[in-house]
Amino acid sequence: MPAGPTIYDVARAAGVAPSTVSRAFSRPGRVKAETAERIREVARELGYRVTPVAHADGTTRTSTVALVISDVTNPFNFPIIKGAHAAAAASGFTTLLADAQESGLVERQTLERSLSAVEGIVLASSRMSDSTIRMVAKQKPLIVLNRTVADVPSVIIDNPRGITRAVSHLAGLGHLGVTYVAGPEASWTDGVRWLSVRRACAELGLRARRIGPCAPTVAAGAAAADAVSARGDCTAVVAYNDLLAIGVLRGAVASGVRVPEDLSIVGFDDIFAAELVTPGLTTVAAPLRALGETAVHNVIAMARGARSRATDPVVLPTRLVVRSSTGPATGR
Repeated sequence: MPAGPTIYDVARAAGVAPSTVSRAFSRPGRVKAETAERIREVARELGYRVTPVAHADGTTRTSTVALVISDVTNPFNFPIIKGAHAAAAASGFTTLLADAQESGLVERQTLERSLSAVEGIVLASSRMSDSTIRMVAKQKPLIVLNRTVADVPSVIIDNPRGITRAVSHLAGLGHLGVTYVAGPEASWTDGVRWLSVRRACAELGLRARRIGPCAPTVAAGAAAADAVSARGDCTAVVAYNDLLAIGVLRGAVASGVRVPEDLSIVGFDDIFAAELVTPGLTTVAAPLRALGETAVHNVIAMARGARSRATDPVVLPTRLVVRSSTGPATGR
């Protein structure tokens, strides 16, 4: 059987040195974009396949990290993806992006198929169980985003402080209670935010109620607006994320509830749509791009031999962004 094309065949056809071809596949950030694209095009035409290089310890070097996202259509994830990609490129790595479709099963199956092709893994808002995540972490360097798992390094945002600021803001406007519109039942972040709402309300002497769980979408928020309106004494809502908050806002306005005169609404994440809706959404801003950058920097360092301190999650700060969706309580 004839041998397949080699790196030298690709170099000859592309008019570059073999070392340039090697860098185009192993360290694409060190090759001009147009040169790298020409090399990849020639490789495709010749049917050249990259053979992974092995470390001295026997592990495979692919210069690729996997970024597994719970839902790639959620705008919350856009800055995370951008940050992760930028950090990977700066280190000469490629990002393999996977959509878990809000399913722990899909997430696990995706990892099983891609495990041998990557040097490290970043799980963003994973829906898998803790035991499954720990099992994967034993096979490849792994970082968890927006969640903590025992014995696995993680990068999270300061959810308790963000929620406390939101509830304190509503209390300062005279609201006597807060209704929390919850996110997915399998979400670690949702559990932390609901607990934080209850604690903040207890400290400030406010009522704390909960609606949900809900899918983290605008449509689910609009559906939840009916349950919010049914509680005649509800004057303030804190939603699991901005999409739910925007849905509640739209549903409330459609049913004749004025925002913020009758109902104040606070979201979480400060996605780009938060300032585009009318009224503008008050929300807790999270450094989403920094989440992706930090996670990828750390997982690449681990892939290169750095030791992680899994008991100490990296915590990034949050801040409250006040817009027009919150106002003084008027007593519905």
